Amino acid sequence: MIKSKFFRAGVCSIGMALALVGCASEPTSNGETTDETGQGVEAEGGGELVVAVLSDATSLDPHTSSDVPSGNIQSNIYQTLVKYNTDMELEPLLAEEWTPVEEDVWEFKLREDVYFHDGSEFNAEVVKANVERILNETTASPRAILFEIVEEINVVDDHTIQFKTEQPFAPLPAHMAHYASSMISKEVIDGDNEAVENGEQPGTYVNENPIGTGFFKFDNWQPGDHLVLDNFEDYWGENAKVDTVTFRVVPEDLTRIAELETGSAHIIDPVQPSDLSRVENMAGTEAYVRNAASITYLGFNMEKEPFDNKLVRQAIAMTLDKEAMLNGILDGTGEAAIGPINDTNFGFSEEVDAIERDVEGAKELLAEAGYENGFNTTIWTNDNRERIDIAELTQASLAEIGINVDIQVVEWGAYLDATTAGEHDMFILGLSLGTGDADYPMHMLFHSDSVGSGNRVFMQDEAFDQMLYEARIEQDEDTRLQMYVEATNYLNEESPMAFLYHPSHIMGVGEGVEGFWSDASGVYQLQDVTIQ
Repeated sequence: MIKSKFFRAGVCSIGMALALVGCASEPTSNGETTDETGQGVEAEGGGELVVAVLSDATSLDPHTSSDVPSGNIQSNIYQTLVKYNTDMELEPLLAEEWTPVEEDVWEFKLREDVYFHDGSEFNAEVVKANVERILNETTASPRAILFEIVEEINVVDDHTIQFKTEQPFAPLPAHMAHYASSMISKEVIDGDNEAVENGEQPGTYVNENPIGTGFFKFDNWQPGDHLVLDNFEDYWGENAKVDTVTFRVVPEDLTRIAELETGSAHIIDPVQPSDLSRVENMAGTEAYVRNAASITYLGFNMEKEPFDNKLVRQAIAMTLDKEAMLNGILDGTGEAAIGPINDTNFGFSEEVDAIERDVEGAKELLAEAGYENGFNTTIWTNDNRERIDIAELTQASLAEIGINVDIQVVEWGAYLDATTAGEHDMFILGLSLGTGDADYPMHMLFHSDSVGSGNRVFMQDEAFDQMLYEARIEQDEDTRLQMYVEATNYLNEESPMAFLYHPSHIMGVGEGVEGFWSDASGVYQLQDVTIQ
């Protein structure tokens, strides 16, 4: 049990090893806290767990959405074939084992006696239908990049499936751990296909019928307000400890903290770094802080002037003061980024040509690009106080080189839609580095096939696409690592975005809450949570 007021979980070694433990609190003197209605909550099993969050989910379909607020809900309804444990090592979930039976064939043995919330059976045909749906162009999945190298899907028997890839592809099991590869009931997939044939958008039927194999099942959703999941009593494994979990949307940072303090919320996310000390000093609460497999960046719309000019992009990247961001806004949490990934992912190396702050050099680049007197532009951000603060600091930094910035704050769902459509100039956003391998984030953020989904900078570079392809099929680990060093150097040269920092995940955990932890992507692990 954690006694300190502040807990950090961090990297314990380079690459794939991450260390973290659960977060716990001492019980109150009477062994009871209150839920949002003021009613007492039972200890050690049962009760309503309340999680107060900044942003609502945008969709309950894991195949057609790409944001973490949605992923946090989806990960409690659906499950993947494999998962990462607390040390970022792959372990079985819906698949019991996986083996490269040939250089270009991965075989997965599936768990038996697993059933969806609708009573249908989980089997190899279901897995085939799910991956085929992700790859189907009609689905327009922003996560298709995870499996585009899969050439054939063969059902060997009810509980054995094989994936043949275009080339040998070592990261495939890691991709199967990403929540975007969650397994949906085949009956729901069939229903969604029928709805699409009748003119509905892909995912509409799934969003209304979110049926997975997880330890929670969907109850109700009032968009913009709250979403409720119920304990799935017929779950194939160990049941969740609480009766229900309510994700309540609380956009105001200080309101979330007040709810944690009063006990009307058991967990809050996020806690802004500037509010960390307040949570630390509140009686009975814990601050849960862990290093993040995540990148926060300032993206440029490469299809718009003047951001179609590499020199302009380089000048902006050279002007930004990352240390001021870390110390002045993040209160010493997080770490400066030298590329798109950190040491939570294979492919990271400190031996890259990082961009250093150089205001005078940036002025020279702007003049060379034809913008000696600067220009006017905008930065978009969603309604997240940390990102708004970063936008304001960026605004001040760019004023040093004559760039006048107007900041526009946009509601989360509209923000995702508008940046996907390319309506922005510059924007602040992040990406969860969820597979533990550089292949996914680099494809998601920069590959030509990801334009209009994860690739909101609209980078379309055949040479870089080829670099990523060669790196993903390389079998020698040392050679492959060096290829990602070269890819990172290429990105720093082209500067499609300014890599700002890898944030820490900071959450507040209330009195009497035990068993909570978050993975490196910031996805809540709620199966073992108990409340008193």
